[in-house]
Amino acid sequence: MSDLTQHLLARIEAHGPMTVADFMSEALLHPTLGYYTTRDPLGAEGDFTTAPEISQMFGELVGLALAQAWLDQGAPASFTLAELGPGRGTLMADILRATRAVPGFHAAAHIHLVEASPTLREKQRDAIKAEITHHDTVDTLPQQPLFLVANEFFDALPIRQFQRGPTGWHERLIAMRDGKLSFAFGPELPQPQLEHRLADTTQDMIVETCAPAFSVASEIGARIRDFGGAALLIDYGDWRSKGDTLQALKDHEYANPLDTPGEADITAHVDFEALAQAAPCAHSTLTPQGVFLETLGITPRAQALASRLNGDALQSHIAAHRRLTHPEEMGNLFKVLALYPENGTPPPGCTP
Repeated sequence: MSDLTQHLLARIEAHGPMTVADFMSEALLHPTLGYYTTRDPLGAEGDFTTAPEISQMFGELVGLALAQAWLDQGAPASFTLAELGPGRGTLMADILRATRAVPGFHAAAHIHLVEASPTLREKQRDAIKAEITHHDTVDTLPQQPLFLVANEFFDALPIRQFQRGPTGWHERLIAMRDGKLSFAFGPELPQPQLEHRLADTTQDMIVETCAPAFSVASEIGARIRDFGGAALLIDYGDWRSKGDTLQALKDHEYANPLDTPGEADITAHVDFEALAQAAPCAHSTLTPQGVFLETLGITPRAQALASRLNGDALQSHIAAHRRLTHPEEMGNLFKVLALYPENGTPPPGCTP
């Protein structure tokens, strides 16, 4: 039994069952035992691999899309170039490399990263050869034009889960049974924030909410509304939450979220409708990642890079292109939502 499991069981014994959100917060961000605060979770030796780690093409195209959005808005002389949950810094490093030739872009950009993990902050400083300002939360980002990317950030924010009953909703909780962590349900209560979900759910269905995601999207959207800019929110999920999507990844395999908290990545699918509703600015239609990347020209870029490769390197490159874009891989599972100013145009790759 892990130290964090013992800590969680002691907390439940003392205070009663905890929400799924509290469980996720402890499992991922406990100061000394949390998953993100104690390790580098990425890559072959970690538990999962993100799109920027799969191929440089992903970051290049995201960077050029943001640079074009900056140009379309008159190339503001000073702006925040931000990333939420930047991992090892690979995506931002690729963005900066791809945009070097955009006149004035680097001179105007001030790089700000929102990162909770001390371990990953160090890796980001090593990867990004530029001045960086780190933040714990989005609300401390500068009050100026904001051009932002969040790739696989919202999926790790703590969710609450509710199961529909005959007249109300039962919150799904984490309890203790036979000395182990176990799922349980609270009493049936009204949940005013879920009134709109009565039309598309039936009894016993689970709906997930994520208050932190709502707050982050609201903060980003307010910056864009007040100062201009654009945001690319890229994650797995769909337009509306439906069903139990809580999951854990350990050693690149799915695991029971309750088995090894603190030692596995715990995430949930993103409700993009909630993000769009929270942001007080315009939003694009929800675009599959594969369509987004193909629209930006990933296949010609892949062909150009392939011309310099052969053997195993070429096969790995082909596999990376497929993994990012194919509908049966990340192409349909991952979606892109863009935020941008009212009466403006969305970044390239997205449609109003």
